Amino acid sequence: MDELINLRTPRLELRPFAISDAERVLTIQSNWNVTRMLRMAPWPPSLELTREWLASHAAERRAGAGHRFAVRFRGDLIGCADVDEIEAGGGVLGYWFDAAAWGQGFATEAARAVLDFARGPLGLVRITSGRAGDNEASGRVLEKLGFERTGEGRVWSRPRGVEIEQVWYAFAPRPPAA
Repeated sequence: MDELINLRTPRLELRPFAISDAERVLTIQSNWNVTRMLRMAPWPPSLELTREWLASHAAERRAGAGHRFAVRFRGDLIGCADVDEIEAGGGVLGYWFDAAAWGQGFATEAARAVLDFARGPLGLVRITSGRAGDNEASGRVLEKLGFERTGEGRVWSRPRGVEIEQVWYAFAPRPPAA
């Protein structure tokens, strides 16, 4: 699927990233408190690596392997929400936001839009996610979305340069109330 998908919520616009977003993404990920919660992001970040990551999105989208969205609020890029590792009817939901946007419900709102896109137009039936063991706020977002904790283990954290505790979740839609 190479078509450019845009999603909207009451407050947010989610659109594919552009290379021109690189400086803003770099600014957000230059905050250690943001990047330390990401499993694969480089530390320190660089403009070159950020541009390479953004440039990889089109091929990923064409291959049907992932859809990454720049999350914008009032015209400003505040974060990312995505579904990637798509294969065999499943995918992984992820998100990260500028620290200035934390605590305002943006992660839940954007992730819900991507979850609906993944379950609807993409037709994914198995959606998982994960969080760093010390990122309890992300766990609360996932639980609000209907994810249930499925386990934990240790994974390599590229920005931290060590193995960290990771908590895994799976989307478990609740049946309608009788």
